[in-house]
This record gives sequence, C-alpha cells and structure tokens, in this order.
Amino acid sequence: MARTDSTGSTWRYRWARRQNERRLRLFRSAEGTWRRRDDELRRLRTLAEQCQGSATAGDGLPLELAPGEVVLRVVPAAQLVEMRHNAVLPAPDLTVGAQTGRLRRRLPDGVRVTDAGMAVVTNRRLVLLGGRGRRDWAYGRMTGLNHDPHASVTLIQVLDRRRTSGVLLRPDVAAEFRFVLTLAFADAIEQRQAVIDQLDELIDEHARLRPSRPGIATPGQARLLALIPGGRRTAVVAAALAVMVPVALANSGPSDPTSTETAVAATGAPAATSTSTAARGTGSTAAPRSTDTSTASPKPERRCGAPKNPMGYDFCGGKRVREPAREVCDHFDCVPGFWEGRGYLVQCENGKVSLAGGSPRACGLHGGVRRTVWD
Repeated sequence: MARTDSTGSTWRYRWARRQNERRLRLFRSAEGTWRRRDDELRRLRTLAEQCQGSATAGDGLPLELAPGEVVLRVVPAAQLVEMRHNAVLPAPDLTVGAQTGRLRRRLPDGVRVTDAGMAVVTNRRLVLLGGRGRRDWAYGRMTGLNHDPHASVTLIQVLDRRRTSGVLLRPDVAAEFRFVLTLAFADAIEQRQAVIDQLDELIDEHARLRPSRPGIATPGQARLLALIPGGRRTAVVAAALAVMVPVALANSGPSDPTSTETAVAATGAPAATSTSTAARGTGSTAAPRSTDTSTASPKPERRCGAPKNPMGYDFCGGKRVREPAREVCDHFDCVPGFWEGRGYLVQCENGKVSLAGGSPRACGLHGGVRRTVWD
C-alpha cells in the first residue's frame, strides 16, 4: 500500500512537489541576477551614446575651460589621495562593463587623503577642485590608471608628476564615475565608438547566458533514495562504512592479549565384553575381558597469520615479546635497524616487524603499527 500524507498524496508526489519548488526558487534567483546585469549593461550602452557633455555644465565652477572642452560629469564629495610610495600602474584602456563586487569607502594600504572637494570630468582632463588648490590629470599625459576592485579609489599616473595620486569617491557613485572617465579618455583618443561596440558585444554575450526555465519533476522520476534521510549522501556514507568496518576489524589486533588455546583431546570409551560358556554338565564362567584405549590428538599450531617459526611467535595473543630470539629475523621480515628498538615486537602495515612497539615513532616509515607479535 502506498504511503500517504494527510492530503492523500503519496511520497512520490511529495518528492515531485519539493523538487519543483526548489527548482523554481533557484531559477528565479538566477534570473533576477541576470536581469540586474542586463539592465546595467543596457543603461551603460545608453549613457555611452547620450553622454556628450556641455560647456554650460561648468558654469559656476572655479574652472576655466579650454576651447572645445566640455564637462561630462561633476562629482561632489570627492577626496584627493596620494600614494606614499611610487608604483607602476597599468596603462589606461577602454575596458568597460566588468562586474565588480560591492565597493567600500576605505583606503588601500599606502594611500592617504590630502585634500577634499569636487571632481570634474571633462573631455580633456580630470580635475579635483579642493580646499587647498586644484589638481589636474590630463588624458594626453596619462601613463597609468587603476580602479581599485574593493575600494572606491581611482589612482592615476601622469608624465609631469612624480607622485601617484587619484580620487576617493562615495561607493554609490564610484562605478558610474569610472565609466564616464573611460568615455572621456575614449573621446580624447577618438575611440568612443569602440566603447559602444564593446558594450554591444557584452549585451549579446550576456543574452546567451540567460537562465532557462527548469523542467518539471514528475512523481515517476522519484527514486527510493528520496525515502532515506539525507538522500544519496546518506546512502554513499552507509556503503562506505559497510566496506571499511570489516576491513578495520580484520586489521585490528586481538582484544584479549591473555587468550589461551584449548587442547582438544579425544578419549575412547572403555568397551567391556564378557563371554559366558556353559559346558554341558559343568557350571563355569569365563572371566570378562575389557580393553581401554585412549588416543590424544596432536596439539594444533596457532599462528593467526604469522609465518611459521620455531620460537612460537604468533598474532593471536599472549605475552609481548620484549627480548626476541636472535634468529627472529630469519623467519620474520625485520625493519632496518631492528635491534636498535627498545620496545616490544610489532608488525607494521607493510608486513615488516619492528622492536619499537610502544613508541609513537614505531613503524613510522612503514605505514604505522598494524598489530602486536605475541609469544
């Protein structure tokens, strides 16, 4: 009779329902992640086309624009940072759309804040208008650019300045600032279309990665493993234990070292025969004859897997051998330096015997101690 729950459904139907719920939950999570990434790429694609800048965007700023220079973005609450030690930064490139983790407003090692103000991105340069003065980074003289993957810090190297410097921004505006800075650098080298083409490729590639809706699990797909708590994992562990436990018991030594053998003797029962012969005319009886024979069986030799040896050493049980006979290595495979041992006789995992029993280093080079050799 099929097992049923309070609703009358069998365990196979319950398994199918749980599987479908789990598959749908995983699908929705993956699809949500995919959609967020798709929306971000399409937003950057639109921004790359529409972010052309304006000369009037710099009105009111203490910054004089050069002829043909336009402002692409103004970022308030920016800080000027400098590196304590010079380092070679990677050359600036036009790579966009790379996914990054959550940025934090913290300083990398060796970087310190020296000023604060606002950052202005133009099509010619990046400018930080701070309380102590102005810092410019011209794209034409830029030799190194690095966006920290963990902190909202961008470091820049230029030809006319020895010390590496950059800007620290709020984490919520750092990603878009970095993209606009890439667009500005692309404009400076007349490669804006290369950025747009790169975004189109990223969008097409991401579209091919869209998760597909999972198939529906049916009751007929349920297996008996679904009835076992833990499922397949429990079955695998149980099978492994079923194999390992007998092997461990076979390799373990005797639990009672004082066990003794029992000699078996066979004793014949006495047989008595009597013969009575009555002679005609006389009353005489013959004396009974009895024979009593007993035969003792030979004592069986016990070794429990030990090689045959005249010393009587075995793996069955008895007394530990602390002073073995001198000819022990003629019958057992002794480890190198056997007579340097100061313990009792043991067999190693590789079959050799050692006189270092009781020491934590016994059979250290031979797989460890397997069992004790007894007398």
